[in-house]
Amino acid sequence: MSAGNFPKNTLKPDSSPDKKTVGGNILAVKLLLTCSILGLSIAALPRAIAVGVNRQESIQHITTEILTASLQQGRELYQSGRLAEAVKIWENTAREYENRGDILNQAMTLNYLGAAYQELGLWDMAGDAIDKSLNLLPQEASNTGSGKLILAQALNNQGSWQLARGQTEAALATWQQAEAVYSSAGNEMGMLGSQINQAQALQSLGQYRRAKTLLEELVAQMQGQPDSVLKAQGLRSLGVALQTSGDLLQSKEILEESWDISKRLGVVDDTSATLLSIGNIARDLRRDEVALSYYKAVEEMAVEPLLKIQAQLNEISLLIGQKPPQEIIQRSAQVQGQLERLSPSRFGVYAWVNLAESMMKLAAQESMQPNTTFDDAARNLAGLVLTTAVQQARELKDARAEAEAMNQLGQLYAQNRQWENAKEVTTRALVIAQGIDADDIVAQAAWQLGQILKQEGDIHGAISAYRDAVASLQSLRRDLVAINRDLQFDFKESVEPVYREFVGLLLQPMAGQNEVTQANLKEARGAIEALQRAEIENFFREACLPSKPVQLEEIDAQAATIHPIILADRLEVILSLPGQPLRHYTTNMSAGEVEAVLTHMYSALHPSYSDEERLSLSQQVYDWLIRPAEAELARASIKTLVFIPDGMLRSLPMAALYDGQQYLVEKYAVALSPGLELFPQGLKRRELQTLAVGLTEARQGFGALPGVEVEVNNIASEVNAKVLLNQEFTRTGFQNQMKAKPFGVVHLATHGQFSSNPEETFLLTWDDKIQVNDFDRLFQNRERGTLNPVELLVLSACETAAGDKRAALGLAGFALRSGARSTLATLWSVNDQSTAELMSEFYSQLSTKTAEMPKAEALRQAQIAMLKNPLYNHPYFWAPFILVGNWL
Repeated sequence: MSAGNFPKNTLKPDSSPDKKTVGGNILAVKLLLTCSILGLSIAALPRAIAVGVNRQESIQHITTEILTASLQQGRELYQSGRLAEAVKIWENTAREYENRGDILNQAMTLNYLGAAYQELGLWDMAGDAIDKSLNLLPQEASNTGSGKLILAQALNNQGSWQLARGQTEAALATWQQAEAVYSSAGNEMGMLGSQINQAQALQSLGQYRRAKTLLEELVAQMQGQPDSVLKAQGLRSLGVALQTSGDLLQSKEILEESWDISKRLGVVDDTSATLLSIGNIARDLRRDEVALSYYKAVEEMAVEPLLKIQAQLNEISLLIGQKPPQEIIQRSAQVQGQLERLSPSRFGVYAWVNLAESMMKLAAQESMQPNTTFDDAARNLAGLVLTTAVQQARELKDARAEAEAMNQLGQLYAQNRQWENAKEVTTRALVIAQGIDADDIVAQAAWQLGQILKQEGDIHGAISAYRDAVASLQSLRRDLVAINRDLQFDFKESVEPVYREFVGLLLQPMAGQNEVTQANLKEARGAIEALQRAEIENFFREACLPSKPVQLEEIDAQAATIHPIILADRLEVILSLPGQPLRHYTTNMSAGEVEAVLTHMYSALHPSYSDEERLSLSQQVYDWLIRPAEAELARASIKTLVFIPDGMLRSLPMAALYDGQQYLVEKYAVALSPGLELFPQGLKRRELQTLAVGLTEARQGFGALPGVEVEVNNIASEVNAKVLLNQEFTRTGFQNQMKAKPFGVVHLATHGQFSSNPEETFLLTWDDKIQVNDFDRLFQNRERGTLNPVELLVLSACETAAGDKRAALGLAGFALRSGARSTLATLWSVNDQSTAELMSEFYSQLSTKTAEMPKAEALRQAQIAMLKNPLYNHPYFWAPFILVGNWL
């Protein structure tokens, strides 16, 4: 069997025996690594009969064999998900070792306790156990082979604790120290675990490139080792880490290598676990038949019951909508019977919840069908399954598993419109999650509670719950973007809706009030800006964007910001005028209807459409965004409109909006911003030293741009410019110029594409493509402060990816990656000659010696000049040029 050649894509998490199956476990690899550390550190212990330690038994009667057996029993309980039972045994064992004065074994047992306490959310107890373990290890003990391994294990544990508590830099340093100790002990697998942990910390710090490099180095190291069970397990861990970092193709290759080794060695459950992971990749790449073949192989091969059950659960999830509902319910009932025969465990609880999710999905689907009773059958089965999951989690004293199951039960009640039960159960899940600092579950439960309270008409309560959900998402910010964009929390499904629904509640008057309060308007604006910043960070997979709250009047007393927000049931606009209270206005129209009009307007900007149709659509959008504010804009003597656009509005040229007589650009200078916090005031204008580069000849499958030479020469005639054309415009040549001189303006006239996928966002050079994720390397001297930042970056001849509604993220990505204060770019590829004329006029205006011309005003004057030219007065030729960032 082969996984086939999967297309490059993103994936969501799926269930595996190494990680939980529901909710948004942001640090999905953590449990796998913790289990691996435990397994590595006690793998050499003799296997003994599992005997518990009686607290009343005297120390004289407790033999070394019994203590060793207790450690092993705790390990087995831990690995099977029975964490509270493992803790009880290890607590007793640690006390007995302390009474004996056996420091090394006491320290080792405390390490196990530290790992288990972390999984149970007992953070203070975990920290105390780890600290005590480290304090017990004197220098002389840590120099022995076993002492070094225990010390390294304690450090790995401490790193996990630090990362979970938000001390990411400390965690990275601790894991580097653990790696050094494992190295001195000659333990290569321990080093591997520590290095994978370091990659996770680097991702959380937003250092995606360093993390990826480290993982690639680990792959090379592992592949050079002789085949063994440990190598197969290590490769599987690496495959999971690469999967979460977004490198699916390499993840698949590494997992297949692990599969091949474990299959040849005859390690059945290792082989099965790896096949399950590969199947998950196939499923999420929508290769359903391939995924089903893997799951079937696991079901037939695996010895471990939970592995078989997990494969069956994944099959059921895939087959909903493909097989008759009675077959799905029959299969689910069979899995239910298998689960009932297992001892309670955390993984069992997650399997119960997974089964319930499938039943709820089936019920929702069947409820849309006429004359069917399968929706009731599916809901009833889901209710029984979740009741069992909650009971087992309580038996296990596993607060995290209980919160997961309770939250899912609350969702079932909500699906059944049993609002009071839904509220009670979801509140309980939220309280439990908050008590163990499980921010991922808090975010889900608080969101769900907000939806329930909104349904009941308790808007104040709903806002409070949504505020908790948003706060949790903000605290998870680095974890949300440090992994593949669609892993764990799928951004579009599980993050963005929370913000939008929260903003929708804030922008409606409270009971007894006629208007939205200023406090709610400010909070709504802050929340939508936080969402937009999160979108860009999600684009980069890095949570490293600097932000600084600023007041509009501190930037420009004659500028207004217009913040349109597309909600499910309406379009809201927040208007900010310098020194005045915020105001907002509403158009009651569904998001689908708004997007349809915007998409139509985008198409109508092509010359093939009638002027009447184009102007009608442009006027309709003008009426939404500008018309209600016309009088206030005039009274405030506003000269510049700064749009912070949302959704499809990012791909539309605001300058082409039409009031019935004039285009917007004829009345105002126009700029765009991803958020004022991301673009504080630009640098003071200085003499324009310009680097102008471009391609005129066809390269790498892209057509020639003959007008570029005219464009670049015109620029050189207007300002002091260094020119690189064709063969001179190589990646290296461009980078050398950027390092050598403090260019205030960088003009790139070349093919390029903006996309919502960073891998498809690039600029073309003579010999290469510059991806957006590499763009900062070309500007690194400016990042280090050795040269002034670029004030204006011009991206000429680039275009947005066809059909990509979020392609403007790529444009913002280039702007932010370069560190430029402003970026001038085009939304679509425009006629060479018209571009040359517009750019020549733009630079002529910008370099005027009579007054300091704002960049937005220089662009406006250039666009008006095009409007007066009969050849190019159609918006198609002048409207796509947009200024992103600081407009002064």
